[in-house]
Amino acid sequence: MNLGYRELLYLLDANVPINANRDYYPIERVPQFWEWLDGAAAQNQAKIPLEIFEEITAGKPDALIQWLRDHQPTLLLLEESSTSLVRRVIEEGYELEFDQLNDQDLTKMGQDPFLIAHALADPADRVVVSNEVSRPSRIGANRHVPDVCSILGIRCINAFDLIRELDFRAS
Repeated sequence: MNLGYRELLYLLDANVPINANRDYYPIERVPQFWEWLDGAAAQNQAKIPLEIFEEITAGKPDALIQWLRDHQPTLLLLEESSTSLVRRVIEEGYELEFDQLNDQDLTKMGQDPFLIAHALADPADRVVVSNEVSRPSRIGANRHVPDVCSILGIRCINAFDLIRELDFRAS
């Protein structure tokens, strides 16, 4: 029986696995972290939206990209992004006119509007995980993920908060 406990879904920004592999949990040195992340994904606790997954795996092949491809079935969030929610993220979160976006704006935002839109689909039960740092003075396409999330009422945490909340432990 569920006594009011909600299962949260943590949606990972590209910088979460990239920074983890590069800076503190290299795949070849701390495989326990990557096993834990795959397990969290298998339990529907942590997922990577398709747009973010494709952004990461479009890079030069390396150990991280191979690991992501090998674990794609568990890591991938299997839902399509909503055009209306992406539009809302851009218009309300970035304060840009959707129909007047230019290539420079699109390049600066990258796939972040899709990540945030997936969280906006269920903001009470979804959390964005990004290592971007809040910069509230930035505007338009230069706005950072935590600030866009804040504007839209979406909880945004960093990778270390995720590790604490989902209780990663190396044995």
